[in-house]
Amino acid sequence: MSEQKLPAEVRSEFGKGAARQARRANKIPAVIYGHGGDPLHVLLPAKATTLAVRTPNALLTLEVDGTEHLALAKDIQRNPLKQIIEHIDLLTVRRGEKVEVDVTIHIEGEAAPEVVVNLESNTVLVEAEATHLPESLTVNIEGRQVGEHIHASDIQLPAGTRLLIDADTLIVNLAAPTVQDLGETEAPAEEAGAAEPAADNS
Repeated sequence: MSEQKLPAEVRSEFGKGAARQARRANKIPAVIYGHGGDPLHVLLPAKATTLAVRTPNALLTLEVDGTEHLALAKDIQRNPLKQIIEHIDLLTVRRGEKVEVDVTIHIEGEAAPEVVVNLESNTVLVEAEATHLPESLTVNIEGRQVGEHIHASDIQLPAGTRLLIDADTLIVNLAAPTVQDLGETEAPAEEAGAAEPAADNS
């Protein structure tokens, strides 16, 4: 995962009013915490920060008053209507330090015809170096048949990454179509048949 550098300024005013004022100035309130130190409240540039945290577990180098802070974006609070970022919690990390993160599962390939692919776990918890976190983990379902399962132990992990969930955790379930699935597939044909005019026997 590439490291993103952002300027930050110390935040001295707090409360909802101050937060609204910061956002009107195109700045995002954030807090840097961890390693037993006092939390550091900062303001980040809205546009650059929004781009930097598009990927999960974004690694940021924040320059605050001439000092660099390496941190992971752990909790991003967004406005449910406008979808703008309202606040970010940042975890201080050190180079070479191992951290625990949830990593997104990405499915590639196509299963056998008529196989229903159910992603049972969207993310998995892993441990990796803070500066070498995987952006996602890929599961290949190419040619998989009904009844097959992919478990956490089947995921190929990058070097230096360790799985922190039970190896038997179900990730992908490949199932047969249900009656509802079949009904939805056949519905257009049935409707087309019903639309045909009745034969005139007179």
